Amino acid sequence: MLSFHMETLLPLVGFAVAASVTPGPNNVMVAANAANNGLRATVPHVVGIAAGFGLMIVLVGIGFAGLVTQAPAVAQGMRVVSLGWLLYLAWRIASAPLPGHGEARPPIGFVGAALFQWINPKAWLLSLSLISAWIVPSQAMVPQLALVAGVFAAACVPSCALWALIGVGAARALDSPARLRAFNVAMAVLLVVSMVPAALGE
Repeated sequence: MLSFHMETLLPLVGFAVAASVTPGPNNVMVAANAANNGLRATVPHVVGIAAGFGLMIVLVGIGFAGLVTQAPAVAQGMRVVSLGWLLYLAWRIASAPLPGHGEARPPIGFVGAALFQWINPKAWLLSLSLISAWIVPSQAMVPQLALVAGVFAAACVPSCALWALIGVGAARALDSPARLRAFNVAMAVLLVVSMVPAALGE
């Protein structure tokens, strides 16, 4: 029997909301996506984050984390690739063509957002900390992982939606190409800053 009582579930929900709404690669990219492509085009991005991270929690808990921790070279290689890809994404955000200017880039969709979790340093740190803090080894693991994944997937949607609204609001407020470009550059800088803990190995 799974014994997630209210005194355990409520702190988990609180942690999920706090972790999901704070700045990180997902939220920054959602805001930039919404600012440049609109709220409707960002919905698949938001849903992909929730589904992708939920699945990641389950798979990491089942055993993928063990594979990575037992092969330090693989873990280090994944970190380098992840940071390199996020730097590339930051450049793409900063240099994105403004609406009505140049060739538009397609917004990130469901599949891209789901797959992105596997190179997202914040997602890895969260997954590993969740498993160590919330999973009870003496109980059946899969139901526990499913519950934790479900809580985080549910928290991701409104948290990312809030950032999408911030992006849409910024696009409306910044009614000149120069201001919107400055917003994109600021989002790119914030994305780079969000990578600092992973780069330092924290």
